[in-house]
Amino acid sequence: QVQLVESGGGLVQPGGSLRVSCTASGFTFSSYYMSWVRQVPGKGFEWLSRIYPGGGSPAYADSVKGRFTISRDNAKNTLYLQMNSLKPEDTALYYCTRDYYSSFDYWGQGTQVTVSS
Repeated sequence: QVQLVESGGGLVQPGGSLRVSCTASGFTFSSYYMSWVRQVPGKGFEWLSRIYPGGGSPAYADSVKGRFTISRDNAKNTLYLQMNSLKPEDTALYYCTRDYYSSFDYWGQGTQVTVSS
């Protein structure tokens, strides 16, 4: 069955960096778009970034453009999100999702990122 497992979250100071990862299994990872989505407690979900199956042409939400970088290693079935210049408002639960024609059909369990001094 499809599984997505995020890791790498934690506590970081404002202005710091963190990289979260997502390991996929149960499907042909290299054939699918993948996205990162986050949820702030008590608020809705925010789409952050999408990457093509081959790894090119990433897209970003305005809120993270220039600070976050999405990438993937298809040989390792792994998706990454490098987050730089982190702000307190980036505090959220970060999910990786399988992006099937902009329908997020499978989600991981999420990894918590907290930006605080």
